[in-house]
Amino acid sequence: MNEQSLAGRSVLVSGGTQGVGAAVVRAAAAAGAAVAFTGRRPELGEALRDELLAGGTEALFITADVADPASAIASVEQAAARLGRLDGLCNAAGLTTRGTLLDTTPELFDQHIAVNLRGPFFTMQAAVKQMIEQGEGGSIVNIISLDAHGGQPFLAPYVAAKAGLAGLTKNAAHAHRFDRIRINGLAIGWTETEGEAQIQRRFHDADDDWAEQASARLPMGRLNQPSEIADLVVFLLSSRSGVVTGSVIDWDQQVMGCYG
Repeated sequence: MNEQSLAGRSVLVSGGTQGVGAAVVRAAAAAGAAVAFTGRRPELGEALRDELLAGGTEALFITADVADPASAIASVEQAAARLGRLDGLCNAAGLTTRGTLLDTTPELFDQHIAVNLRGPFFTMQAAVKQMIEQGEGGSIVNIISLDAHGGQPFLAPYVAAKAGLAGLTKNAAHAHRFDRIRINGLAIGWTETEGEAQIQRRFHDADDDWAEQASARLPMGRLNQPSEIADLVVFLLSSRSGVVTGSVIDWDQQVMGCYG
């Protein structure tokens, strides 16, 4: 990756305080971007912002909850106002709490739609409006999930929302081709993050060595790593990815549609 492939550009990352989102924030900064990012935990956001500022990156943390459309839209407006423009967006905020078709409550279903689908929708809406106003195009990357293909039974509301986001990615990409705004998605597989560790302990009674146990069962002998995903996000945000738009890329070691 060209270490300055985002030089002179401004990027917003939703859900950027930990996990894949934080990795994207760091990778975008390393690629030369000015970076704004959102999250609900100020202590994490301010620590990451200070880390970036100390390294010479123009950085802005915005306390925001993408489940609230007004908050999602305002985060785009704040980022563009403070950074002077907006060239890229990565929607990385996500909710992975469990529920099956039979035990999912309307409240749980609505939470997944709010965070995993409605949030990206209105964040993209505001970002695309900003990019159209600037008149110089832009690039958006949505973090989706391999589970958008169907997923496990205990991921029913998550799958519903992420499958919607995969379709939305293509729809928005088609709609804004001639605005030269490229919109792509990464359908990522099982990834080792702080949030996944919490989910494994909360819902699956996992031990502290859950990641090692999981890795031993996987083809490549390890879980996906946020930093590797972030490298591809930066590539898609940069001009190095050329004209590609409307692609939802499976990013995993499992091959969908193939069975042992």
